[in-house]
Amino acid sequence: MLNCKVNGKEIKVKQGTLVIDAIKQADYDVAHYCYHPGLSVAGVCRLCMVKIGDNPRLQIACNTPVQEGMEISNEDEQVKDAVKWGLDFHLINHPLDCPICDQAGECELQIQYMKFGQYDPEMAEKKVKKRKVVDLGSKIVLDTERCILCSRCVRFTDEVSKTNELGIFNRGDRSEVGTFEDKPLENDYALNTVDICPVGALTSKDFRFRQRVWYLKNQSTICTGCSTGCNVKVYYNEEGLFRVKPEFNEDINGYWMCDQGRDVYKFVNKDFRLLEAQSVTEGQAEPLSAGKAAQLAGEKLKELTKVNGPESVGVVVTGQYTNEEYESLFDYMVNKLKVKNIYHWVNNSDTMDDFDGLLLRGDKNPNTYGLKEIMKKYSIQTNMSDLEGAIKSNTIKTIVVAGPENQAVYPDFNERASLFSQASNLIWFSAGPVSAATSKHTLVIPTKTYAEKSGTYVNYKGTHQSSHKVTTIVRGALSLSDSVTLMSGESILTKPVGPQKAMKTNFFVNKSGEL
Repeated sequence: MLNCKVNGKEIKVKQGTLVIDAIKQADYDVAHYCYHPGLSVAGVCRLCMVKIGDNPRLQIACNTPVQEGMEISNEDEQVKDAVKWGLDFHLINHPLDCPICDQAGECELQIQYMKFGQYDPEMAEKKVKKRKVVDLGSKIVLDTERCILCSRCVRFTDEVSKTNELGIFNRGDRSEVGTFEDKPLENDYALNTVDICPVGALTSKDFRFRQRVWYLKNQSTICTGCSTGCNVKVYYNEEGLFRVKPEFNEDINGYWMCDQGRDVYKFVNKDFRLLEAQSVTEGQAEPLSAGKAAQLAGEKLKELTKVNGPESVGVVVTGQYTNEEYESLFDYMVNKLKVKNIYHWVNNSDTMDDFDGLLLRGDKNPNTYGLKEIMKKYSIQTNMSDLEGAIKSNTIKTIVVAGPENQAVYPDFNERASLFSQASNLIWFSAGPVSAATSKHTLVIPTKTYAEKSGTYVNYKGTHQSSHKVTTIVRGALSLSDSVTLMSGESILTKPVGPQKAMKTNFFVNKSGEL
């Protein structure tokens, strides 16, 4: 460890720590654009200027390692003046389109101008005009006028995705970021460039103009798109979920996430959800509350196992629920109802072990490994391939299905639904509609998604991660644990819910502070 002082504050840092990280470790703000801890050092923005000891020349903090006894200051008047006019230089040709810019409210230009700028501009010449609304591919739009040439996006495609689509072309104030000919920005991690862009130059087509960020709250959780289990923040409001961005975890996903994981929020929203339970008999559907449906399911299972025996019931589970939910379901089925026919529905069996070398995995379930652990605990050794014969021979008369939450990653969903519908009775717990289920007696019960509950997921390398509830989208939906409680004849406590707000809340009102 090295001893140093930052603005007079004594701290210890690891050998090799950069001055910019030491300043952050000491809880001071430092102006910067081009530096990002997940990328190589470029040193092109020249904003992170610091005074080191008695050296009359200012240094950049992003490319200067801490030395023993070093005294660092970024609150010196000389430093403040250099940063202020550095910002003026960056903004010489920047367009004044904050009111229509998608980055407004979380733009580093705005934030750093208020922290380190607030100068009287001296630029009298006309601004250089550049291309606007440049299509870089199917996912990203570029506004070259807003770009401050920090080179973060270029370094990302060179160093992280290693796809090399981006470069900086031309010279001087005509320089601009762009793609190489016939090479659009289409890699599986392209949207990370939007995250790391400090201004509104790169914007996501999916999120663009859909919400102002001050109308959004955010909550940390786990991405359920595959078995990597990236740590993410979900952004939402009264209308639903709107985007997902990565959250740093050194051991899981670093600073990044794949573009496929960013789309997982969509199936959570009401447009894709099962909003109420349905009881279908001989094609006649009757709507009912989820709680009532769960109670009916419990009564039906008790009756069927008593009349036909527990061997007449088959339970199908998917790797998309939490450990806590599996424990509840298995305890009820195995210990109370004595059901042993429990099957693991594996999607993409041919590609489950695929890996792209960075984050994206072929196993499109967040908790395959947690499910396997719990199945082993309950000594379950059934094979999904045996289920078809058991249904057709009428050995299994009743099927209980749990999931999947995200039906889109189950290419055999309709095929399996047709198989399950051949049983005399079908009870299906699902977050989305299951119109393909056409059994003689079908009970479909709406369940909560990953964003609406807390629990534990186990990723591909056996790491147990806790996820946290983000918000409630479908008010009547149940977790599997809640459903099992009701099926057991017990009750659950629910909080009364008032009418939903007609207008969106401005969540920044009490956070903005004084300018």
